[in-house]
Amino acid sequence: MKASETENEFSLDTASFLHRVRDEMPHLRPTERRLAEFVSNFPGELASYTASELARLANVSNSTVTRLIKRLGYSNYDQARRHVRSESKTGSRLYLTPAVADRSGQSLDEHILQNQLNLRNTFANIPDKEVRAVAKAMLSARKTWVIGYRTSHSIARYFQWQATQVIESIIAIPGAGETLGEHVVSISDKDLVILFGLRRRVSRIAEIIAIVKKTKAKFLYITDEGVEKNRSADWHFRCETQAPGPLFSHVSVMALCHLLITRAIELADNNGRKRLTSIEVANDSLDELS
Repeated sequence: MKASETENEFSLDTASFLHRVRDEMPHLRPTERRLAEFVSNFPGELASYTASELARLANVSNSTVTRLIKRLGYSNYDQARRHVRSESKTGSRLYLTPAVADRSGQSLDEHILQNQLNLRNTFANIPDKEVRAVAKAMLSARKTWVIGYRTSHSIARYFQWQATQVIESIIAIPGAGETLGEHVVSISDKDLVILFGLRRRVSRIAEIIAIVKKTKAKFLYITDEGVEKNRSADWHFRCETQAPGPLFSHVSVMALCHLLITRAIELADNNGRKRLTSIEVANDSLDELS
């Protein structure tokens, strides 16, 4: 089978692997159920092991693996494994958590080392001239719009909050109870849009990008390393998010946010300092901070 055929074998209309397992669960024999429960908790193992290795891990026979695969609607084990591999690209950590955990990978030193590698690899591929170009765009834009959903939503709000120190007209959208459409109609070609698209991304991220591009605003796309370079964006910064545990690490993403805002403060020069000073004076007069 050609690579392109493999990639297109499972369309968006195909029931997910986990949906198939859970749908079939009530009708399974005891040994098949034990295997089904195992792959429901650790679906990534199907992509990592042969049928015999999976049988040993789940403590069932090879024939049990074969029967379950057939019940799930796959012609053979390899077809099921290709389906799982395609679904693992969505970024679900359930597919990346091993059944046999490597406890050494959970050590503090391992976490520190991985984050250091993430930072090094991230900034090795983001030229400082592009960071400065984005900072200039932030300062010159009529308005900066920061978009994010799920994990990206909290990071977008953090970025907006920090950037407020130097940029007066910046907003994170959509807010609680809001739709994106309520804001998109106000975006113009004099604006800057920053879209955070970290795993797991919402399914309509491509449509969101297309809408943003129609506004003709400057466009920065910030993602994890699993996204191919987006040529339609003015800038696309990809951050390494690997981690030894079951969660993604966003250390490099936060470091990028800090760098972008710091560069903006530097480029704003006296105007930036005046705004920072004014904010501190207001905080003191309101006695809001200790």
